[in-house]
Amino acid sequence: MKSPVEIERKYVIMMPDIRILREQEGYSVSHILQTYLESKPNVTRRVRSRGYGDRTVYTETEKTRIDEISSFEEEREISESEYKSLLRLVKQGTRTVVKTRHSFLYHGQIFEVDIYPEWKRTAIMETELISRKVKVEMPEFIEIVAEVSGDKGYSNASMAREFPDELV
Repeated sequence: MKSPVEIERKYVIMMPDIRILREQEGYSVSHILQTYLESKPNVTRRVRSRGYGDRTVYTETEKTRIDEISSFEEEREISESEYKSLLRLVKQGTRTVVKTRHSFLYHGQIFEVDIYPEWKRTAIMETELISRKVKVEMPEFIEIVAEVSGDKGYSNASMAREFPDELV
């Protein structure tokens, strides 16, 4: 069972070679539509449509930030009709975030590379940690531009309001 506390590190990276990602252990690709909803203060609420080939999974998530790299997260799978119904609660001034996610294992750690249509040269890479003390072992085929863990401008919720310019 996944812990309700998410400890996450996030990086802006140079656009990776997708062929190399596909060669990694546990590789998968999904297409994500992520929409932010009205919510209580200090809570981020979203719905997500995540397509894996011909299968789509819908989820609703609430996150309450604990500190810069961790948050309390509650997520549940929902039906397509509930997803469509919840879309009516879209947070004013936001748009749906579109991304393609490439996930893979590297030295036993899961990495997720999100590629956004707004960027041509860079992408976002995230990894969830089981503890703050875990050292992230970076894949040698990924070029880090900057760590943006805790930088609200690079949260998907912020990107739903205004997409940041590429760093390079």
